[in-house]
Amino acid sequence: MGTPIERAFRHCPNCGTEHPDPGEIPFRCSNCDFAMFFGPVAAVGALVVDSEGRLLLVRRSRDPGKGKWGLPGGFVDRNETIEDALIREVFEETKLRLTDVKLFMTYPNRYDYNGFVSAVIDLFYTCRFDDRDDIKLQQSELDRFAWVESAEMYLNEMAFASNRRAIEAWMR
Repeated sequence: MGTPIERAFRHCPNCGTEHPDPGEIPFRCSNCDFAMFFGPVAAVGALVVDSEGRLLLVRRSRDPGKGKWGLPGGFVDRNETIEDALIREVFEETKLRLTDVKLFMTYPNRYDYNGFVSAVIDLFYTCRFDDRDDIKLQQSELDRFAWVESAEMYLNEMAFASNRRAIEAWMR
Protein backbone atom coordinates (compact mmCIF):
# COMPACT_ATOMS: atom_id res chain seq x y z
CA MET A 1 0.00 0.00 0.00
CA GLY A 2 1.20 3.50 -0.78
CA THR A 3 2.01 6.39 1.49
CA PRO A 4 -0.92 8.25 3.07
CA ILE A 5 -1.30 11.57 1.24
CA GLU A 6 -0.89 13.57 4.45
CA ARG A 7 2.70 12.22 4.79
CA ALA A 8 3.59 14.04 1.53
CA PHE A 9 3.05 17.41 3.18
CA ARG A 10 6.51 18.06 4.60
CA HIS A 11 6.26 21.82 4.05
CA CYS A 12 3.41 24.28 4.35
CA PRO A 13 1.87 24.82 0.90
CA ASN A 14 1.08 28.41 1.91
CA CYS A 15 4.41 29.71 3.26
CA GLY A 16 6.89 26.86 2.73
CA THR A 17 7.77 26.34 6.40
CA GLU A 18 9.03 22.81 7.12
CA HIS A 19 6.56 20.78 9.19
CA PRO A 20 8.06 18.99 12.22
CA ASP A 21 5.62 16.04 12.06
CA PRO A 22 4.61 15.09 8.48
CA GLY A 23 1.44 13.02 8.53
CA GLU A 24 -0.24 14.81 11.39
CA ILE A 25 -3.97 15.37 10.83
CA PRO A 26 -4.90 18.10 10.56
CA PHE A 27 -1.79 19.67 9.10
CA ARG A 28 -1.23 22.97 10.89
CA CYS A 29 1.54 25.40 10.05
CA SER A 30 3.16 26.93 13.12
CA ASN A 31 4.32 29.92 11.05
CA CYS A 32 1.20 31.12 9.18
CA ASP A 33 -1.65 29.12 10.79
CA PHE A 34 -2.56 27.43 7.48
CA ALA A 35 -4.58 24.24 8.14
CA MET A 36 -5.44 21.27 5.94
CA PHE A 37 -7.75 18.55 7.21
CA PHE A 38 -7.33 15.84 4.54
CA GLY A 39 -11.02 15.01 4.53
CA PRO A 40 -12.23 12.30 2.20
CA VAL A 41 -13.02 13.09 -1.41
CA ALA A 42 -16.33 11.88 -2.83
CA ALA A 43 -16.69 9.18 -5.46
CA VAL A 44 -19.74 7.51 -6.98
CA GLY A 45 -20.47 3.94 -8.03
CA ALA A 46 -23.42 2.73 -10.08
CA LEU A 47 -25.20 -0.55 -9.50
CA VAL A 48 -26.72 -0.51 -12.99
CA VAL A 49 -29.44 -3.13 -13.36
CA ASP A 50 -31.04 -4.10 -16.67
CA SER A 51 -34.66 -5.12 -17.30
CA GLU A 52 -33.73 -8.77 -16.58
CA GLY A 53 -32.31 -7.91 -13.15
CA ARG A 54 -28.67 -8.38 -14.19
CA LEU A 55 -25.91 -6.18 -12.77
CA LEU A 56 -23.37 -4.38 -14.98
CA LEU A 57 -19.71 -4.97 -14.11
CA VAL A 58 -16.81 -3.29 -15.88
CA ARG A 59 -13.13 -4.23 -16.03
CA ARG A 60 -10.50 -1.54 -15.52
CA SER A 61 -7.92 -0.98 -18.26
CA ARG A 62 -5.60 1.16 -16.11
CA ASP A 63 -4.30 1.42 -12.59
CA PRO A 64 -5.27 1.45 -9.89
CA GLY A 65 -6.82 -1.97 -10.26
CA LYS A 66 -5.91 -2.63 -13.90
CA GLY A 67 -7.46 -5.91 -15.05
CA LYS A 68 -9.83 -6.05 -12.08
CA TRP A 69 -13.60 -5.62 -12.04
CA GLY A 70 -15.78 -2.95 -10.55
CA LEU A 71 -18.80 -0.75 -10.98
CA PRO A 72 -19.01 2.19 -13.37
CA GLY A 73 -18.28 5.43 -11.56
CA GLY A 74 -15.61 7.86 -10.52
CA PHE A 75 -14.79 11.01 -8.64
CA VAL A 76 -17.14 13.92 -8.05
CA ASP A 77 -15.90 17.16 -9.62
CA ARG A 78 -16.00 20.53 -7.86
CA ASN A 79 -19.34 22.31 -8.07
CA GLU A 80 -21.10 19.11 -9.14
CA THR A 81 -23.87 17.30 -7.28
CA ILE A 82 -23.34 13.66 -6.39
CA GLU A 83 -26.17 12.63 -8.72
CA ASP A 84 -24.81 14.73 -11.60
CA ALA A 85 -21.38 13.12 -11.10
CA LEU A 86 -22.95 9.65 -11.18
CA ILE A 87 -24.85 10.37 -14.40
CA ARG A 88 -21.76 11.97 -15.99
CA GLU A 89 -19.35 9.19 -14.96
CA VAL A 90 -21.62 6.37 -16.15
CA PHE A 91 -22.19 8.13 -19.47
CA GLU A 92 -18.46 8.85 -19.95
CA GLU A 93 -17.51 5.24 -19.22
CA THR A 94 -20.36 3.33 -20.91
CA LYS A 95 -22.51 5.78 -22.92
CA LEU A 96 -25.54 4.57 -20.92
CA ARG A 97 -28.08 7.25 -20.04
CA LEU A 98 -29.40 6.67 -16.54
CA THR A 99 -33.12 7.18 -16.01
CA ASP A 100 -33.52 6.33 -12.33
CA VAL A 101 -30.93 6.68 -9.54
CA LYS A 102 -31.47 5.92 -5.85
CA LEU A 103 -28.90 6.10 -3.06
CA PHE A 104 -28.19 2.54 -1.93
CA MET A 105 -25.29 2.82 0.54
CA THR A 106 -22.03 4.58 1.33
CA TYR A 107 -18.68 3.10 2.24
CA PRO A 108 -15.20 4.44 3.03
CA ASN A 109 -12.45 3.63 0.57
CA ARG A 110 -8.73 4.25 0.12
CA TYR A 111 -7.51 5.27 -3.33
CA ASP A 112 -3.86 4.46 -4.08
CA TYR A 113 -2.63 6.52 -7.02
CA ASN A 114 1.06 6.77 -7.93
CA GLY A 115 2.06 5.59 -4.47
CA PHE A 116 -0.04 8.05 -2.47
CA VAL A 117 -3.24 7.02 -0.73
CA SER A 118 -6.20 9.37 -0.33
CA ALA A 119 -9.28 8.85 1.82
CA VAL A 120 -12.47 8.52 -0.23
CA ILE A 121 -16.15 8.19 0.65
CA ASP A 122 -17.93 6.11 -1.99
CA LEU A 123 -21.63 6.68 -2.58
CA PHE A 124 -23.35 3.79 -4.35
CA TYR A 125 -26.60 4.16 -6.25
CA THR A 126 -28.94 1.61 -7.79
CA CYS A 127 -29.65 2.71 -11.33
CA ARG A 128 -31.84 1.98 -14.33
CA PHE A 129 -31.13 3.11 -17.86
CA ASP A 130 -32.77 3.69 -21.21
CA ASP A 131 -32.92 0.19 -22.78
CA ARG A 132 -32.36 1.65 -26.22
CA ASP A 133 -28.79 2.54 -25.31
CA ASP A 134 -25.85 0.33 -26.23
CA ILE A 135 -22.70 0.13 -24.14
CA LYS A 136 -19.63 1.75 -25.68
CA LEU A 137 -16.75 1.56 -23.21
CA GLN A 138 -14.31 4.40 -22.67
CA GLN A 139 -11.21 2.45 -23.74
CA SER A 140 -8.81 4.62 -21.73
CA GLU A 141 -10.65 3.49 -18.56
CA LEU A 142 -12.30 0.13 -19.26
CA ASP A 143 -11.68 -2.86 -21.51
CA ARG A 144 -14.60 -5.25 -20.84
CA PHE A 145 -18.08 -5.40 -19.39
CA ALA A 146 -20.38 -8.16 -18.22
CA TRP A 147 -24.06 -8.36 -17.33
CA VAL A 148 -24.27 -10.83 -14.44
CA GLU A 149 -27.18 -12.44 -12.62
CA SER A 150 -24.88 -13.12 -9.69
CA ALA A 151 -21.57 -11.34 -9.18
CA GLU A 152 -20.33 -14.05 -6.80
CA MET A 153 -17.57 -15.29 -9.12
CA TYR A 154 -16.23 -11.73 -9.59
CA LEU A 155 -16.02 -10.72 -5.92
CA ASN A 156 -12.39 -11.80 -5.46
CA GLU A 157 -11.42 -9.88 -8.59
CA MET A 158 -12.76 -6.48 -7.57
CA ALA A 159 -10.50 -3.43 -7.94
CA PHE A 160 -11.84 -1.80 -4.76
CA ALA A 161 -13.06 -3.32 -1.49
CA SER A 162 -15.89 -0.78 -1.34
CA ASN A 163 -17.27 -2.04 -4.70
CA ARG A 164 -17.22 -5.58 -3.34
CA ARG A 165 -19.13 -4.48 -0.21
CA ALA A 166 -21.77 -2.68 -2.29
CA ILE A 167 -22.24 -5.69 -4.57
CA GLU A 168 -22.45 -8.08 -1.62
CA ALA A 169 -25.13 -5.87 -0.03
CA TRP A 170 -27.01 -5.66 -3.36
CA MET A 171 -26.94 -9.48 -3.78
CA ARG A 172 -28.58 -9.94 -0.35
